[in-house]
Amino acid sequence: MRGKRRLSLVLAGMVPVAALIVVWVPLARAAPVLVLERGGHVVAGDDPFLPALAVTPPPVGATTASARGRMQASTSRSVLADLKRLRQRGAITAGDYRHYGAVYRAAVASAGRLGGTAGAELGAVIGNLAEIAGTGQLTASRLPALFLTLDRNRQWWASGVIPATYGRVEFAGDDRVWEYYPGQGIELQVLGTFGKANGLYTAGPAHYSALLKLLGEMLPLATHRGGGLTWEYYFHFEGGGIPWTSAMSQGTAIETLTRAFKASEDSAYLSLAHQALRVFTHAPPTGVALRTGRGTRYVQYTFAPSQDILNAFLQSLIGLYDYAHVSGDPLATRLFAAGDAQARAETPRFDTGAWSLYQPGIEDSLSYHELVTGFLQQLCQRTHAQVYCVTAQHFRTYLKTPPELTLLTHRVKARQTTTLRFRLSKYSHVGIVVLRGGSTVFETSAYFAHGTSEFQIPPLGRGSYTIHLAATDLGGNFHRIVSTLQVS
Repeated sequence: MRGKRRLSLVLAGMVPVAALIVVWVPLARAAPVLVLERGGHVVAGDDPFLPALAVTPPPVGATTASARGRMQASTSRSVLADLKRLRQRGAITAGDYRHYGAVYRAAVASAGRLGGTAGAELGAVIGNLAEIAGTGQLTASRLPALFLTLDRNRQWWASGVIPATYGRVEFAGDDRVWEYYPGQGIELQVLGTFGKANGLYTAGPAHYSALLKLLGEMLPLATHRGGGLTWEYYFHFEGGGIPWTSAMSQGTAIETLTRAFKASEDSAYLSLAHQALRVFTHAPPTGVALRTGRGTRYVQYTFAPSQDILNAFLQSLIGLYDYAHVSGDPLATRLFAAGDAQARAETPRFDTGAWSLYQPGIEDSLSYHELVTGFLQQLCQRTHAQVYCVTAQHFRTYLKTPPELTLLTHRVKARQTTTLRFRLSKYSHVGIVVLRGGSTVFETSAYFAHGTSEFQIPPLGRGSYTIHLAATDLGGNFHRIVSTLQVS
């Protein structure tokens, strides 16, 4: 879908929207993938343009029993009956009706033949499709993505290969990225796919044709949501219902369309991107815009508006700013201003004084700490706002700063299990050694979050003991303290 003529055909079926978002995703090179070749063999390889960072927490997968139960359950709206109704209304062509029916029957037949994990995973995908039909959400615009997912799962599970949990999967001749979610099958990784497309753009003009090819594969999978153009997810995740979408994945999609315009000078890509802003103007569960007293927060999940995830929010702001700068679109300018006001107010809450928070109360992994630091640096460069610049500097410093440890327990009773309390500045692996004289009487280690934590140690006899506490943070920084413990 590289030329203006083919893009015009796509545009004819889309709903006009007011603006777009541009989101930057860092390129992590040579992410591992499994590729299903045309002969049915699976080979391991590396995708040099695919972001390796998992940008979402692990999903809550359906159990095998519930997945098969959904597949076999009778619903008031069966998949085949819904397809027939869509054909009768003229929403799909006769050719589409025959194609989707054939894909569904082939998948059901294959699931019946397969056993073990392969049969259960394919059954889960069929079950999710039946659930969408049963809730009246099997619309014409969702059919391409849903039935492609179904057919790809039929093909994959016939290979007999079970990927690693959350492992990435690709298919020969198709540049889209899939991911294995146990209990949910192989699912289209929207964020990963558009992140890969942005990696192709970043790699330079020699890869622009591959970028446009990948976009051509993704554009038919967009659906209508809230009056606009959206790439949805069709599996259960973090306890949320289906289908759902995300500010991060949607923003990254718009980033790709914007870069496709820069690569091709074809304004039709901007017209498509223009339609993809609608979810940023609707409240959850339709959209991602959560109004606050200061402005608007753009949320990671339409099914979980209370989850305030800083990196996803900041990424969407970068997109809004960049698109407003390129296009002069007044709506994009207003949306950025509303989000920027909220982000400036809440960003300091994600700084513990020693590390960053993924969301309130939960510290970032090393990868997410680096990710959010990069987003803050970009907002600092664009807006020169002190809160972004200062917080980014703090986060960079924390990467090299050793964790702080303070022993809080200095006296305990003899012959009783001892609770040894300590305070830690950031998530670390903490080890303890208890010595009496030159002999070790107890030692252990564990991971702890920042704040006050404790070790439980066996009863000790009366006397004076030396306590060694050592902590190594996620960046490899090390700190040790030595203190005394009096047992009476």
